[in-house]
Amino acid sequence: MSAMTLSEAELSKGDLWVFGYGSLMWRPGFEFIEQVPARLIGEHRALCVYSFDHRGTPEQPGLVLGLDRGGACRGIAFRVAARQRDDTVAYLRGREQTTNVYREVMRSVWLENEARQRVSALAYVVDRGHVQYAGRLSLAEQLRFVQQGHGRSGNNRDYVLSTVKSIEAQGFRDPQLHQLAMMLHDAHPLHPAVQQQS
Repeated sequence: MSAMTLSEAELSKGDLWVFGYGSLMWRPGFEFIEQVPARLIGEHRALCVYSFDHRGTPEQPGLVLGLDRGGACRGIAFRVAARQRDDTVAYLRGREQTTNVYREVMRSVWLENEARQRVSALAYVVDRGHVQYAGRLSLAEQLRFVQQGHGRSGNNRDYVLSTVKSIEAQGFRDPQLHQLAMMLHDAHPLHPAVQQQS
């Protein structure tokens, strides 16, 4: 088993909580019993992963989100029934781990519900040693990669704008992503989304 995935013993028993902070917020793709706004402390949401698959290619990378060291991140915790646990983990590995740029971890997240309880949730944290780790890019660099990025899940611009829309629907803002979204609205694409191959 790869060090990038958790062993059966490390995964929580019973119902499984999954922490979504990017596309999982607006397209989870798995069955869940409930979703609750949640906060993870110790890592923050950042466009810090070059996308070679879903939103770009190795030749023309896009940029996708990862959880990176420091700060905090607001997102959504999804509770998955115990009987769906194995299928959900398999689905998430197939979606998130196509290039093993993330480390699959269990993290404490605080649910922003009346009980304000803390739960252990499955999350995907960027591997800083991976070739796709972009680090901290300027907004101009982020804009360039997002404008050029197009992969098997669609164009990178839609990914960023859908994430911002989902964040707003949760009633908060991500200043960096919101600024990038404004730049994307103002900018013209660098090339057509679909280019003819000669």
